[in-house]
Amino acid sequence: MAILSSLIYDRTSPLSCAKIVVHLHASPANKEPGPYQQSKFSYFKLSFKEHGQIEFFRRLTEELSQKRWESTPMSQPIPTATNSQTGRTRAVGIVGIERKIEERRKETEKISQSKLMVKAKEMVELSRSIANKIKDKQGDITEDETIRFKSYLLSMGIANPVTRETHGSGTHYHLQLAKQLGDILLAPLEERGGMMALTEVYCLVNRARGMELLSPEDLVNACKMFESLKQPLRLRIFDSGVMVVQLQSHSEEEMISSALDNVTDKGSLTAEEFAKLLGLSVLLSKERLLLAEKMGHLCRDDSVEGLRFYPNLFNSQA
Repeated sequence: MAILSSLIYDRTSPLSCAKIVVHLHASPANKEPGPYQQSKFSYFKLSFKEHGQIEFFRRLTEELSQKRWESTPMSQPIPTATNSQTGRTRAVGIVGIERKIEERRKETEKISQSKLMVKAKEMVELSRSIANKIKDKQGDITEDETIRFKSYLLSMGIANPVTRETHGSGTHYHLQLAKQLGDILLAPLEERGGMMALTEVYCLVNRARGMELLSPEDLVNACKMFESLKQPLRLRIFDSGVMVVQLQSHSEEEMISSALDNVTDKGSLTAEEFAKLLGLSVLLSKERLLLAEKMGHLCRDDSVEGLRFYPNLFNSQA
């Protein structure tokens, strides 16, 4: 404070920030070393963007006039906070606060991830325990109870999912994966009328596998092995390129008959209307209608209103 000479309150333009110009005395000969040994300027400016300059100017002028620092004993140097273990000086002020917030966030993330992993392990152990009980008591529980237990397992996650780490890679991995898919997809396929789009299968399986996600390529390769393993399901590719997984017992004649009966009963149907009647996806409903059309039982009207199917009267009257 002793080096301050005078203060000037500068408000030359109402559009610019208020400034206080602080003029300084010449530096004494016994000046302690600082960031700069000398400067060509004998003043500095304080700019105020959002008020407060009047109060600051008043108080600083008051301190300069009273010179209370001359009667105040020299204060002790402020000790810096040092970590005794690492010897590093901790940051203070805004930088220190930001650093503490970031450290706490990282600690919270680590704790949350560790808790999640613990819970995941508990769920896997629980599902494995239920799976073993089903195997041990196969003759003591009914078929309905077995299906219900397996649906619970599917909702919680697959016990011991087949992975490349546990079953290697290549053909052996896809064979083991196909066996596991055959076990977990049987009940969902029966509930959905015997057919599911491969996209639905992909979502269902990966939801059950949890963190051990399956790639689309591995899913397709495993599904292609269903028939060679004599599984009760198979991979089917329609003429449009749509891939589905269906039960071996799923009859194509029944699909065509169902499509023809519903279209005849309603007079005409779109894929969306047919999907609502059967509770299927629009994609699968359209494939059934196209299959019936391919066999000559239906005909189409493709207009600006969309694709609509009608009974083939030429075929029925022949």
